[in-house]
Amino acid sequence: MDKMKVNYEAMLGLVAEMVLDEALLQFRKERICAAIDEALAVGDERTFHRLASELKTITAP
Repeated sequence: MDKMKVNYEAMLGLVAEMVLDEALLQFRKERICAAIDEALAVGDERTFHRLASELKTITAP
């Protein structure tokens, strides 16, 4: 019985970690996209390319 409880708790911990990782990734994407929009609005080509590259890196499979 204790082994099942330990396994269950370990699985819950892994699921919680996966949910947190996904939430952080989504937050980061949204922040980068907002910064890209700002760079486009002010005509900052260098920042746009840097952020677009960063976005591409974090969304690559």
